[in-house]
This record gives sequence, structure tokens and C-alpha cells, in this order.
Amino acid sequence: MIEMHVASDKEALGRQAAALGAQAIRDELARHGEATIIVATGASQFEMLQHLVAAEGIDWSKVTAFHLDEYVGLSEEHPASFRRYLRERFLAPLNNAPRFVPVDGEGDPQAAVKQLNQLIAGKRVAVCFAGIGENCHLAFNDPPADFDTEEPYLVVNLDEACRQQQFGEGWFPSFDAVPRQAISMSVRQILKSELIVLSVSDTRKAEAAKAALEGPVSNLAPASILQTHKRTVLFIDPPAASLLSRKG
Repeated sequence: MIEMHVASDKEALGRQAAALGAQAIRDELARHGEATIIVATGASQFEMLQHLVAAEGIDWSKVTAFHLDEYVGLSEEHPASFRRYLRERFLAPLNNAPRFVPVDGEGDPQAAVKQLNQLIAGKRVAVCFAGIGENCHLAFNDPPADFDTEEPYLVVNLDEACRQQQFGEGWFPSFDAVPRQAISMSVRQILKSELIVLSVSDTRKAEAAKAALEGPVSNLAPASILQTHKRTVLFIDPPAASLLSRKG
């Protein structure tokens, strides 16, 4: 069962999600002297990242950060680049202190996947920060998602609903400009995280949130797999929670 907290607004949601994640990082550093985390991008992460980089008591030089996904064929200079997003919103405020392992889909995507899979192999992931898509995707694992592959990263095809969301959020000048493929962390790799901090906001995510929390576990609603995870904590605002039977 996914633990859920309804925040009053996006600011409170981001603050609460960041506080939980920051404590998990501090605990991991205290126990093991280093920490591996996974960071996400998109509109759902704006406020969370703002509070996370301001968190006190974290030696970021001992943190390694992977990220969830990146488009195939997109340069880092493009406004929609997730590498650019994280360098601006996560690394720059921290003076590039964490070791950042980018997902680079600009060259050979299969070569990038092979390298990423080698780098993350055997890593204990303390916390994964994530959101869910309007089509209930988790990272770029669109429905029907691959729930079986043990590969940490893979090349995926983006469905029309996912591409429409990216266009609708203003990242691309036209729908046709949205890439058709991406490199994504796999579902099973995400589930290996000790803690998953999920941030979900806006009315447009309400149906996906209901499917993820209250629907059957199905690869047609990929984020529903989080119902099986040992510790997923969801922070959600009232608009995104509007269709839920559970209220807290």
C-alpha cells in the first residue's frame, strides 16, 4: 500500500517531499558514508528540488545522483532536455557537488544504456524521487510497461498520450517536435530503491493518481506497481487527489 499525504498546495507538497527525501539521504550518509539517489524532472519536481537543495546537514560531495530518463536525440541545450533541467535546478544550486550520472540519449542510445547499466549495477539506492505521468507512466515506462526486464535502463517508445503531455507542458514548439523514443530507468530498477518519494499535482494527474493508488496492479497503469513496493510515500495536492476514495 502506498502511504499518502495530501498537501495543501504545491509549495507544501514540495517542502514535505523534500524533507522526507533529505532525511533519507542524511540517514544513508550516517550509516554508510555515501548515498546513491535518483532524481526526476518535470513540473511535479519544481518545488521539491527547490527545497531539497536548501536542505541542511547533507554532504552532497558524498552523494551520487542518477536520473530517471532522457529523450533520444535531444541535445542538452534544448529547453526540454532533462540533463539541462537537472543541471540548472539541482546541480547549479549545489555548486555541482553531487556526482551526477547523466542519461545521455544524444549519441548511440544502446551504448548509453550499456554504460548506465554498468554504473548502477550493485548500487544501493537510498531514495528515488519520482512523479507519474498523465497516462500513469513511471519514468518513461508508458503503458503497456515492461514489468519483467531486469535491465536497469532501456530504450523505450513514447506513446501519444505521453508525447502530448510533454507538448502540453510547453517543452516543445509542436507535437511533431516531441521525440518518439527515450532512455528510461526500468520499473524493476525503480522498485529496488529503499524509499520512493512520489510527488503528484494538478487536476490533469487525477485519473492517473486514482489508477496508481486504487486500481489493480497492471502494466496498463504502470505506476500502480508502486502498490507492491516496500516503502513508497506519495505527496499529492487536492486537485490531483480529487478522484480518490482515500482522503489521507
